[in-house]
Amino acid sequence: MHAPTNSHWAAVKRILRYLKGMTSYSFHITRGFSFALHGFIDANWAGSIDDRKSTGDYLVFFGQKLISWKSSKQRMVACSSIEAEYKAFTDGTAEVIWLQYLLTDLQVPSFSAPTIWCDQLGATYLSTNPIFHARTKHVEVDYHFVCDRVAKKEIQIHFVPFRDQLADVFTKPLPIASFTAFRFKL
Repeated sequence: MHAPTNSHWAAVKRILRYLKGMTSYSFHITRGFSFALHGFIDANWAGSIDDRKSTGDYLVFFGQKLISWKSSKQRMVACSSIEAEYKAFTDGTAEVIWLQYLLTDLQVPSFSAPTIWCDQLGATYLSTNPIFHARTKHVEVDYHFVCDRVAKKEIQIHFVPFRDQLADVFTKPLPIASFTAFRFKL
């Protein structure tokens, strides 16, 4: 915003044209019966060609309704895809835990620990297996934050195949069919 260029203006116009074409889409909020929190977490390791920082994102659903999402460039350059994914894990876990506390304060019943879906097997295994820790010292703080929540059974981590990873819509260019299917699910 301090020194916009023609490429910035072109990007703004592209976003506005996209939004203009999406006026027929809207959020439909209907009564649901599920009180389960679950999230999808993903990262695009070293995806920025300018500085090789990763983009991490998460989507959080309350039942079938998308209630929170974030996509942002990570502050540090990740040394591995597991590190980038695990940083996204940490951000998504913090959001899920905060939402869980908020729902508890609002006296909304919770019948099970929230589930977080990730398409990176290494990061999924790392959250429950301390053996991996010696090989991943560079993710130590994030590791302990997520592992502590898993050990306390405050969250559950599960693998999701990449073709079902809803969070990809925020981090990667997708084929039109995948993008359309994911957009519908959001």
